[in-house]
Amino acid sequence: MLSNKNYRLYIQRNKNINLYELDQLCDTVGWAPRSFRKLKKVLDNSFLIFTIVQRCDNTDRLIGFARVTSDCTFNATIWDVVIHPNFQHRGFGKFLILTIIKDLKKREISNIHLFSDAHAIGFYKKLGFFTDSEGSKGMFWYPI
Repeated sequence: MLSNKNYRLYIQRNKNINLYELDQLCDTVGWAPRSFRKLKKVLDNSFLIFTIVQRCDNTDRLIGFARVTSDCTFNATIWDVVIHPNFQHRGFGKFLILTIIKDLKKREISNIHLFSDAHAIGFYKKLGFFTDSEGSKGMFWYPI
């Protein structure tokens, strides 16, 4: 829990997320809209979901989100890391990622991957992530 005199922030492992709030949060950072049906399916099929919630005057507001998919043994991939713009550059994204890593390490999942926009690579490098030094590249297939 993080707090000041006006509010408290809680990080939670939580699959019960208000889809409207999640959609609004993603919209604040300029992500393409996703249908609620697809958002629900993504959440249902995620291994872990983490949220950061701001509590002020007994009202909760979603200000951070990330999810993880995994084979539950060796590999996990962190997806959809988003922090509300009003809370960026204040350590909340770092706290969220480090919490996820700690949780995965407790589960003995040691290979943690993520995809990053170019502007966020430096952020993830500071947290110990690196591009593959052997030149391995992610590959993608999209329907034409």
